[in-house]
Amino acid sequence: MFKWEVVNPAPGEPVAPHQRLPWGRTVGLGAQHVVAMFGATFVFPIVMGLDPNLAIMFSGICTIGFLLVCNNKVPSYLGTSASFVAGVAAIRAQGGDSADVTGAILVAGLVLAAIGVAVHFAGAGLIHKILPPAVTGAVVMLIGFNLAPVVAGTYWPQDQWIALATAAFMVCASVLLPGFWSRIAVFLALIFGYIVSFLADKLFGTITSVLPTGPDAVEHDRVSWAGVKAADWIGFPSGDLADGVSVVHGPSFSMTFILLVLPGVIALIAENTGHVKAVAEMTGDNLDPYMGRAIGADGAATAFASLFGGSPTTTYAENIGVMGATKVYSTAAYYVAGIVAILLGLCPKFGAIVNATPGGVLGGITLVLYGMIGLVGAKIWVENRVDFGNPVNMVGLAAGLIAGIGGVTLKITDDFELGGIALGTILVIVFFHAVKGRSTDATSGEVTKRL
Repeated sequence: MFKWEVVNPAPGEPVAPHQRLPWGRTVGLGAQHVVAMFGATFVFPIVMGLDPNLAIMFSGICTIGFLLVCNNKVPSYLGTSASFVAGVAAIRAQGGDSADVTGAILVAGLVLAAIGVAVHFAGAGLIHKILPPAVTGAVVMLIGFNLAPVVAGTYWPQDQWIALATAAFMVCASVLLPGFWSRIAVFLALIFGYIVSFLADKLFGTITSVLPTGPDAVEHDRVSWAGVKAADWIGFPSGDLADGVSVVHGPSFSMTFILLVLPGVIALIAENTGHVKAVAEMTGDNLDPYMGRAIGADGAATAFASLFGGSPTTTYAENIGVMGATKVYSTAAYYVAGIVAILLGLCPKFGAIVNATPGGVLGGITLVLYGMIGLVGAKIWVENRVDFGNPVNMVGLAAGLIAGIGGVTLKITDDFELGGIALGTILVIVFFHAVKGRSTDATSGEVTKRL
């Protein structure tokens, strides 16, 4: 697996996964992959209340593990997944701490790994039968849009004008900048927001707003690097998270919290399936035999990272975009990227800089990112030509979407209730399959007609 054919192609000629450029250029491409995944990989741990430094380090470890499981056939980078952000927000809203978060995600990772094993032996058709595009699109959409209150209630109020400026910059950078630069719009928006926040401190002084750590508005600087000055240059991630749990910690398990994050598994299946197909189309290889391996490896990586307090993982579209731009599909570049990420994770000062990201900057970035997550669900529908003239799709998905996005709850016992994303996902799957394949009667047809 660790022998690549060394090539030096003409500009525009592809480099296959089993090939590599000379090591100097391969290292440069690996570093470019780190930059591409960087913004989202450390933003999502912050919004989940986990440590971004640990997330960066485990992204490197898990990427190397993913490549090994897939026998170096599927070039991909495993960055922090956004699929569990809404579930984590629900856990914390119900009083759960970081150990509860990582415990719930660990179980979800094991479920995903088991599904990967099943797909490996049963074939990729199993996914499409249980989770057709209509269902996966609905689940991904409700996961993204369920996060709207988090932006409105947590990040945006900290500094609304910085948030608005950061969001505007990110939108423009994502669309107007050329090639590679547009793919690292999150990273560029973070730098922009940091600089604007620093200048605002110098020009306008401190700001008074509510921080996530307390209910009352307090006067504070937008940018505070007290933790950066105190951090070491080299060392393992350490210290405590905002809720008092150690950065590196063991998981805690609660069935209530586990149910809140399990819908994220469906989103990860959709992501991994789509990404493997995208890589196969670019490389010209048939990667269906590795579909189960890719899903299972992502699940195992998520469980492994969560075991130590790390963040969940998923294959990253940003890095697939880099491959599409460079036509270099060499897995050697991903090994380099993994090693670079591990080294970054071993620099506490770097992590302190990330942790000092102003709340207004996060408000602007999450405003766009969470909306994009929701719209990925619509993208799944469009790409797979889901027909909403068919009442199976229109009525079968409607109740689950409203329940998930609106935070509807179903109290089952005094100590247990289903709500939000968990309830929405169950309703989407159950209602859709309950009516799928049934004949459209006059009543349902009339419902669709009136709509």
